[in-house]
Formats: sequence, structure tokens, C-alpha cells
Amino acid sequence: MTVLQDIYQSRVSSKPTIVDRQDPVVYSQGTPPEELSRDRVEFFQTNGYLFFETLFDPGEVEILRGELNRLSSDPQIRQLEETIAEPDSDIVRSIFRVHELSPLYAQLCQDQRILKVVEYLLGSPAYIHQSRVNFKPGFSGKEFYWHSDFETWHTEDGMPTMRAVSVAIALTDNTEFNGPLMVIPGSHQRYVTCVGATPDNHYQQSLRRQEYGVPDEASLTELVHQGGLVAPKGKAGSAILFDCNMMHGSSSNISPFPRSNVFFVYNSVHNRLVAPFGGTKPRPEFIAARERSVPLEAQSPDYGG
Repeated sequence: MTVLQDIYQSRVSSKPTIVDRQDPVVYSQGTPPEELSRDRVEFFQTNGYLFFETLFDPGEVEILRGELNRLSSDPQIRQLEETIAEPDSDIVRSIFRVHELSPLYAQLCQDQRILKVVEYLLGSPAYIHQSRVNFKPGFSGKEFYWHSDFETWHTEDGMPTMRAVSVAIALTDNTEFNGPLMVIPGSHQRYVTCVGATPDNHYQQSLRRQEYGVPDEASLTELVHQGGLVAPKGKAGSAILFDCNMMHGSSSNISPFPRSNVFFVYNSVHNRLVAPFGGTKPRPEFIAARERSVPLEAQSPDYGG
């Protein structure tokens, strides 16, 4: 059996470190698809994210948001392990595996406006590593603290390399008041190792409030001094795509205005999961797909159909 060398060790030392990325950022070298431009490819290479202000029109957003409301109000879905509550209440924080729970979101994750961009950046077909809807209701929606998704996916799920991207589609307006996503441009080029061995079944707590795999304040400060802070904001129907190693987070929502999105993680078919590099047992399938890693096919969905 081939044993992969772990070039991104984390949670093994008593002191955090910052190391340089060892993987490409953009895996394709040819002409980008019409959904992407060369300038945008270069921006993603440098900054680690792309923001699309009007990817979906108001009619599509209304249908997609209606599905969000349907999922959150379904008593059977509320009972699933895939439904995660806020840390201090029973308010729904996230629902995972939505591309399998919802035929509509199954279409959405294969929308060619998204998937062709993803496939170009990854240089291969992709499958859904993780999907979810995030709810951040007015007054009560809690923060998602700073983190690199790849640090967790590598350590707890066994994702070998940085060959995955995430897409968050806004189903409500994202403003400076309702806890928008914040990113540190350029942070995808650095890997912050974290301290503290991962407890068993850590996911049961981390999906509500993460305590392991959290970067230290000194490393975060260094990254911000190098790249700054950006909070891409826009109307419902906008979307942000970002690299798996991008340092990102969001603050609590103390405004009256909800901030909800549907979130897809696309992993290259050449980057399927192996045993977790942190030595823990694999997290459940609804968090990290192992068995269900079928390549997606670009479609032109009719969300009104």
C-alpha cells in the first residue's frame, strides 16, 4: 500500500508555524472558459478568491431561497444528524448534504456557470466533497471563527492536497451589518499549522463551535498585515468562490437582517480522500464524501421548471 508523505502536518506540535504552499493554485494552463477571463484567473492565482456580483437573477434566487426555507422547516430534516444547531440554542445553524436532500440543489451544484469555472481552476472533473446551507438569522446568528478549510479537511478527512475550491451562493443580501464572509487575500499561499491533538468525534462539537484547527492570533495578524482583509458584499444571487486554503471567517449577526447561503465544496477527482492525516477515524460521509465521489456534469438548469 502506498503511504503518502504528509507535507502539511498540523496539530502535532506545541507551537504553530506558517509554511509555504506546495501545490498549484490554478491547475489548468490553457484558455479559460467563457465563464472566466484571463484577468480573473490571475486575480484568483494572486488573491485566492473570486466574487461574482450577479450570478443568479432575482427569479432564480426566489426559488433557491424557497428551497432553503423548505429544508429548514421540514421536521424530518430537523431530526437528521446533518442538521446542526447553534452552539447555545436549538436554532438551525447549518444543514449538510443538501445536494442529496434537495433535487433543486443537486441541479444547482452542477450549474455550468459554476462548474465550468471550478473545473478549469482544478484542471479536472470535480465531485462534491461537502455541501450545506448556512443560516445566520438576525440577532442570533453566531460567528464562524477564522480557519483554513484545508487544514481540517487534510487533518480530519484525509484530503491529500490543496486541489479543492468552495462556492458560497448568497440567498439573502450580504451587507456589512449581517456578518458577511471575510477573507484574507493571499493567505491561500501560506499554510498555518495548529496546535492540540484532535479529540475523537470532534465534528460533533466543531460544527457548532470549532476549538481545534483554529489558527493562532499571531499567525492571523501576520497574514492580515501581508494581505489585508476583504468582505465581499452583494445582493442575493451573488457568489464567492475561494481556494480551500483561504483563511476566512465571519462575525456574529446582530442586525435584524438574516444572512443565508448555500455552500458547495468541489474536490478534484484526482484528490479523493485517504486516511485522515491526523490519525483520527474518518468523519461521517455527510461531512466528507468518500463513497459518493461521482464526477459532476455541467448543466443548464431551469430552476423554474
